Amino acid sequence: MTRAATVALRSSAILWILWGFVHAFAGVIVLTSDTSGGFAAVADAINPVQLAMDYHPAVGGILNQHGWNLSWFGILTLVGAIHVWRGNGTAIWVTTMVGGLADLGYLLFVDIPGYVNFVPGTVMTFISGTAIALSFWAWIVSRESTPATIENSTQ
Repeated sequence: MTRAATVALRSSAILWILWGFVHAFAGVIVLTSDTSGGFAAVADAINPVQLAMDYHPAVGGILNQHGWNLSWFGILTLVGAIHVWRGNGTAIWVTTMVGGLADLGYLLFVDIPGYVNFVPGTVMTFISGTAIALSFWAWIVSRESTPATIENSTQ
């Protein structure tokens, strides 16, 4: 692996660590808040007074499921970051799928409609996108620089 690819993977891993901590922490905040507080924590561009009401317990359950998902997304990307740092191709793909698809849903349904502030929400989307681009670039470069070995079973 080239030095540039190694630097790209390590930079990607650092970005995933940051992304993972922020999401695991956000999940804990949502899980430990009441329903109104959980919504206010996620939709931080909305005045919390507009979100304060008595929600049906099912709404709180769905929000807690979201908090749970945020937590495990974050924890998985933290673990994945260690393996991305080491250049593990499977970790690059799995971490990208989990973090990237989580942020795609966030971008489409929360960020674009304007329910969140630029920091930390939109910044985290840029961080995951950058981590994905860096790790895939390094993965592609390392595959191109490694000659394929084909074993002939008849020899």
